[in-house]
Amino acid sequence: MPNLLDIQIHSYNGFLQRDLLPSERTDHGLQAVFNSIFPITDAHNLFSLEFVDYSIGTPKYEVEECLERGTTYAAPLRATLRLVAREKLGDNEFRVKDIVEQTVFLGELPLMTDEGTFIINGSERVIVSQLHRSPGVFFDENIHPNGKRLFSARIIPYKGAWLEFSLDINDIMYVHIDRKRKLPVSTFLRALGYSKSEEILWMFHDDKEIKVDEETVGEITLDDVVDKKTGEVIAEAFTTISEELLEALVAKKVKKLRVIDVNPEDDAGVMSNTLAKDPCDNDEEALSRIYSLLRPGDPPNIETARGLLERQFFSPRRYHLGDVGRYRMNERLDMNIPLDFTTLCIEDFLKVIRYIIVLFKGEGYTDDIDHLGNRRVRSVGELLGNQFSIGLSRMARTIRERMSLRDSDQLTPHDLVNARTVSTVVQSFFGSSQLSQFLQQTNPLDELTHKRRLSALGPGGLTRDRAGFEVRDVHHTHYGRICPIETPEGPNIGLIASLSTYAKVNPFGFLETPYRRVEGGKVGEDVEYLTADQEDKQVVAQANAPVDTRGSFEGDLIQVRRRADYPIVPPGEIGYMDVSPCQLVSAAAALIPFLEHDDANRALMGSNMQRQAVPLLRTDAPYVGTGMERKVAVDSKAVVAAAHAGTVSYVSADRIIIKRRRNRSGELVGLTDEDIYDLTKFKRSNQDMCINQKPIVKTGDRVEEGQVLADGAATDRGDLALGANVLCAFMSWNGYNFEDAIIVSERLTKKDIFTSIHIEEFELQVRDTKRGTEEITREIPNVSEQAVANLDEHGIIRVGAEVGSGDILVGKVTPKGETELSPEERLLRAIFGEKAGDVRDASLKAPPGMDGVVMDRKVFSRKERDEKTRKADREKSNAARKDAADRIRSIEESRNEQILALIDGERINTIRDFEDDSVVIRSGTVFTEKVLDRLELKKHRPEEQWVDDEPTNRKIARLVELSLDLERQAEDELERDLEKIQRGDELPPGIVQLVKVYVARKRKLMVGDKMAGRHGNKGVVSIIVPEEDMPYMPDGTPIDIILNPLGVPSRMNLGQILETHLGWAAHALGKHVATPVFDGASLEEIRTALTEAGLPDSGKSVLFDGRTGDRFDKEVMVGYIYMLKLSHLVSDKMHARSIGPYSLVTQQPLGGKAQFGGQRFGEMEVWALEAYGAAHLLQEMLTVKSDDVAGRSKIYEAIVKGENPPEPGVPESFNVLVKELQSLCLDVILEDGQAAD
Repeated sequence: MPNLLDIQIHSYNGFLQRDLLPSERTDHGLQAVFNSIFPITDAHNLFSLEFVDYSIGTPKYEVEECLERGTTYAAPLRATLRLVAREKLGDNEFRVKDIVEQTVFLGELPLMTDEGTFIINGSERVIVSQLHRSPGVFFDENIHPNGKRLFSARIIPYKGAWLEFSLDINDIMYVHIDRKRKLPVSTFLRALGYSKSEEILWMFHDDKEIKVDEETVGEITLDDVVDKKTGEVIAEAFTTISEELLEALVAKKVKKLRVIDVNPEDDAGVMSNTLAKDPCDNDEEALSRIYSLLRPGDPPNIETARGLLERQFFSPRRYHLGDVGRYRMNERLDMNIPLDFTTLCIEDFLKVIRYIIVLFKGEGYTDDIDHLGNRRVRSVGELLGNQFSIGLSRMARTIRERMSLRDSDQLTPHDLVNARTVSTVVQSFFGSSQLSQFLQQTNPLDELTHKRRLSALGPGGLTRDRAGFEVRDVHHTHYGRICPIETPEGPNIGLIASLSTYAKVNPFGFLETPYRRVEGGKVGEDVEYLTADQEDKQVVAQANAPVDTRGSFEGDLIQVRRRADYPIVPPGEIGYMDVSPCQLVSAAAALIPFLEHDDANRALMGSNMQRQAVPLLRTDAPYVGTGMERKVAVDSKAVVAAAHAGTVSYVSADRIIIKRRRNRSGELVGLTDEDIYDLTKFKRSNQDMCINQKPIVKTGDRVEEGQVLADGAATDRGDLALGANVLCAFMSWNGYNFEDAIIVSERLTKKDIFTSIHIEEFELQVRDTKRGTEEITREIPNVSEQAVANLDEHGIIRVGAEVGSGDILVGKVTPKGETELSPEERLLRAIFGEKAGDVRDASLKAPPGMDGVVMDRKVFSRKERDEKTRKADREKSNAARKDAADRIRSIEESRNEQILALIDGERINTIRDFEDDSVVIRSGTVFTEKVLDRLELKKHRPEEQWVDDEPTNRKIARLVELSLDLERQAEDELERDLEKIQRGDELPPGIVQLVKVYVARKRKLMVGDKMAGRHGNKGVVSIIVPEEDMPYMPDGTPIDIILNPLGVPSRMNLGQILETHLGWAAHALGKHVATPVFDGASLEEIRTALTEAGLPDSGKSVLFDGRTGDRFDKEVMVGYIYMLKLSHLVSDKMHARSIGPYSLVTQQPLGGKAQFGGQRFGEMEVWALEAYGAAHLLQEMLTVKSDDVAGRSKIYEAIVKGENPPEPGVPESFNVLVKELQSLCLDVILEDGQAAD
């Protein structure tokens, strides 16, 4: 199975080609974008700006620092450009006057992390791949109301104008250029150079040789008719023979002629009908007509019109099919035009017109636009390439303007290039594009699925409103490419899909899936990846078709797939076989055991809800898995896997060091023999989950490459563990599990089985205001000492403090507006200094419903150049220098040790210093450690001949080169670190300090939390029952969870039943089992497992009531089921309000928990109270509890004082209505105290 993150990483690496030298880069990705835009020349051809190469620097901050500081993880992009200045000598003659080459900065380019994500302004984002219609030609068919079939063809480019050919009800063919008005296709052909009607006819008919006689009249000559004696042209080619011309031919003794065989059956009369309708007679008229259609209002000029048509379809700058479009055109129209020819040619038009005629005659086939041969994937590399293309095109426009304005003598590439043009486009793409999404990080599966998502929405794609059923539906070509199960419920259903487990994207962007080759009824070992088009021509057998030990199919007839059909054929007709039963589903659906026994709708819910599972404090791998758990955990990078084989030399909670094992020849793979793995500790994910890695190896363990060293969030011993195995009974219990509700034992909360940790981040900015700078302090006006007890001397809460709602996390005071002081106050202030009244409390407080522990805090400040800061900087700089020196020393020691191991005690050749060519060591010297210490390896050529053995010299050269590279890296890193220390924290303008406080919250399972199994069996916890009251088994074991048996038959998700049975057997046998999808355990195997475990093979047991001790009448189905706690937690949804914020215009309370809003008492609720005649309650609801501004203040006062509530006043909504009417020029006046007539 390919790496599950390949679609992201492979695409971005292909776009950047960062590891290749400029000379080795192919015309692909960023290189192709530069090549397509450059060279840029001015209007007079005096300047041209040429592209040489580009380079990508190193990022300023590492990934972790970017997340902390809220910056973008990006590297500087620089391009080497060459400006060539020319002077004009004569007509079209130029001489090169000057050449200037410079490296120009083009902005910061966001880099992809190892996990396939981008860090943009401190938040982790992912670019979702887009599924869009492929460029190329598409043939379509519509049915006219009178029942006639009308055919059309569309040529869709990657960039440029659309072109549509269509037949109308009168069998006349028209062409639409760029979705403008139609014109006859013969007009279009005339404009392309076929000016005569006869020429056009000949392209769609055969030719024949005839005798010249009376019947020749009306025929069309194919060639010029020449008098052989005189050489005179009697009749030009494509001339219709009239009676006069016939007489001339007879007179000149012409016996035979080649003419066009106008057979109506050849083109079904289409071209003759079209020519009859065509108003134009020659190419000039046709060009004028097309020009007036494309540029209405402009006076047509023949040369201008010809130029416009050239540019529209034959200029690479204006029209681009892309290699994909050309490949599709070649495939569909059976042509052999090179793939790098990406504009149209006349042959394309003729082939399309001929194919429409073929369709009209009832042959050929139209295209299905939902077929995956006609839809392709645009991954991150291509999407980013398109943005760069837009940015560089804009830049090219400004460069041309600057070339024409500037003085030629002082012009350099720096003067011409404005980097902001490109970086703005790239930033807006990452920041606000529909395809750049905030990474979903609830659990590792959620993260992985988000990176493998395919969206039909986005720029250049579909919109939710316009997408019909056909686009959303499952298509037979989705098999093995797009998962038919995993898609959202709701308006996006079918528009957002997930890549299947084995699917890959080929260089053209089409989805491929692997198959094993079958020859002569025998399955081979070779695996081939096929696109949907290639698969359509093949007969494919299922992965679980019975095969004997020799690889031959068992049986005479095998069920296979052929397009959307499922025939039964003999083995000899089979061309391919599936590689795995789970290749048609996505990673999330492949994690559902017994998926084949679940209804598709419930399987969809199951795969979507696994992504919402909260990582638990105590992870527990499922007893019944599918074998995909490890693959998902490793590929999602949730766990730490060993890069090389070796032995564990050091383990702590946050670091693992592996001493590398040497390869077979006893050499090390690299320079150092240690791999260091730093573990992530209590990191907050985008969804406030806790990501924490913990080692699962011990010192001295031998590990293999790829072995899991440390568990992450929601993994257990290297396997994905999203929930917990619990003992479950399917029975009703006092009505508490009515309507899918779930009854839970108190044991699960006591033992923290469904407890999870959530980390919330709170941020406070300290700004420089007009009235003075804000300040973080412990001294807050009008706040008790108790409220600031947990703050340190700087005013920031200490780590480990317990926090409740309303507690101060960071104390901050803001200067108040200066008020005019009385002389007495000024005197007092002069005597006693500033008073606390000048500032107001602007502290960061914990929101309602908060209960947790402060886990971490971070402070970022601008540089203040005082002695204290300088001292701290010196200490940091010294520590950084020491670290770098230690690293360099370690590199040199490792290198020297390996060189000694190669040539210690051998006589060596002469070693020279390559700077002054002096002899450093004479030939014949015995090599020892002392000799090595005398050498300064930086001053010697890497290809130095140390000894006579060439392989040894090569090894030493590699060691020296590697060590110098690593030393350079260490020095560069030191330089960057020192610069960071010197510069201080970069904060947005106007912000002096930034404080972040992280609070960890422990969430136990509560009534109201949503839980689910893996089969779409979801429900809400209705009651947590004491352990002793739960039903118990004959051996006294109480049940953990009770589910409603009525939730199974109507939902048709029987997978949960089989999982429960097998889980019971697995628990009793003390092992975990894997039952892959579509290849899982049979009923017989489950029965055998239950019997082997000494359990009843019915899967049922007698249960006793925990409260009375009575036995239940019937046996109950019990077993172990894997349950998940979903991220819809009741404590996040609980909300209450007494008073709070109000809307500015209507003065009504806001709505929703986020705004601390109230419950809306809407129109229908008012009717309900009216029906009961509850007048006073209704009046209160609509006035003092809502938008009677004065009334609500008075009633608050009355409640505080214990008085009767006052009469309600006028609601603000009435005033808003009055103002609305006044704005419509209706003079409405509210007259107080006067009775209306």
